[in-house]
Amino acid sequence: MKSFASDNYAGVLPEVMEALQQANSGHAGSYGNDPLTKSTMALFREVLGAEVDVHLVFNGTGANVLSLSAAAQSYNAVLCADTSHIYNDESSAPETFTGCRFFALPTNEQGKLEPETVSQRLIRRGDLHFPQIKILSLTQSTEYGTVYTPEELKAFGKLCKEQGLYFHIDGSRFFNAAASLGCSLKQISTDIGVDLLSLGGTKLGMMFGEAVVVFNEQLREHLPFKHKQVMQLASKTRFIAAQYQALLQGELWRRTAEHANAMARLLHEALQSFPQIRVTRPVEANVVFAIIPLAWNEALMQQFPFYVWREDLNEVRLMCAWDTQEEEINALIQSIKQLAGV
Repeated sequence: MKSFASDNYAGVLPEVMEALQQANSGHAGSYGNDPLTKSTMALFREVLGAEVDVHLVFNGTGANVLSLSAAAQSYNAVLCADTSHIYNDESSAPETFTGCRFFALPTNEQGKLEPETVSQRLIRRGDLHFPQIKILSLTQSTEYGTVYTPEELKAFGKLCKEQGLYFHIDGSRFFNAAASLGCSLKQISTDIGVDLLSLGGTKLGMMFGEAVVVFNEQLREHLPFKHKQVMQLASKTRFIAAQYQALLQGELWRRTAEHANAMARLLHEALQSFPQIRVTRPVEANVVFAIIPLAWNEALMQQFPFYVWREDLNEVRLMCAWDTQEEEINALIQSIKQLAGV
């Protein structure tokens, strides 16, 4: 059974599995002191066009916790979208490890933050009775599968620089965003003034592992120690490095993300023919959000699991993965036709 619940449900890319197998021979230094990890770090710098530091971690929550905790003191505050993963879906881990207050800001109809909304929240600077805002965190692509353009990101980068904020991007689906925009990874990271990037790999077909990419030189001295402190330093780092090397070489990431995005567009197009269904968000990455009749949920979920995103509206999330195939979308549509009496 294939699922439309999450791209986390998918297995491992064959190229990634091969890379893991190749890394699984002989002995190598631990904690990143091995040739494979070092060559992968060089590849990151080449792809991003910057002298970045990269810290490999176990999971997305770990990547976000490491990024945010390295950039903030416990008396600081983080600005983020009210839909963001760090606010809604990582339990209280970010608050617990950073000690910071998180202010959730309203997003527009596309699920994006706007610079004006951020600016209006930059209040009480220097007031010791109020948590001092230090970090802006954006999600790319957003929780609603929409994508910030390079121009939009540059506006946030400029704002952060002017206001003395660190700029963090939660990029669990960063590859899908770049593929959607048809741009390089550099154009939506290095070129927009980001300080920290949580770069996801698991949702694009890695077995495990994420990366914290550090662009800001001032933060580099803290990250190695925070990496250990937040329990995200893998002893056999080479197995995470091997997977990223596979994704980055020859832009495997782009071909993989483009396929997942294309499957979401195909699904979106097919859903348009049902008057009972309303697609609620622009389809820009690898997900479709739609309001469907509540009575359809049980029958559809038995065949094609998915998440109900907003229970009050019965807005559902239909996620496409690297291994989603056209015939699986056709099967879903056929089941919908039966429920719709078409």
